Amino acid sequence: MSLEQKINQDIKAAMMAKDNAKLRGLRAIKAAILLAKTEKTQVDELHADTEIKVLQKLAKQRKESGDIYKNQNRDDLYQIEMEELQVIEEYLPKQLDRSAIEDVVKGIITEVGATSIKDMGKVMGAANQKLAGSADGKTISEVVKSLLS
Repeated sequence: MSLEQKINQDIKAAMMAKDNAKLRGLRAIKAAILLAKTEKTQVDELHADTEIKVLQKLAKQRKESGDIYKNQNRDDLYQIEMEELQVIEEYLPKQLDRSAIEDVVKGIITEVGATSIKDMGKVMGAANQKLAGSADGKTISEVVKSLLS
């Protein structure tokens, strides 16, 4: 079952349960998937990696918006963003913790023969490919910088 089909089923379930917070998050996911499908020149199904990228983008947007609302003391809007973020994260693969990311990056550093911060581009390219969907780019970048410096 594709992510889109699962989202449609979950929207129906959330409507029946009258779960407005979950419904908002699911509708945001559905809208982003439909937008991604129209951008990919009339594709019927998105690849799993594209779906994950769409979900990661939505999660990042919710986190950034939540931070802004928190800084402006808008707890009502912050709460809405965090509720939607929780729903989006349910559909993302489990994120690795920092130590697991460090282990993977150490292996990549030895694999590509990186010795200094100048090799960060090579390491980042390989790390982003290997950790796609299971870690965000910001964390990967922080780990690579700390290991290469």
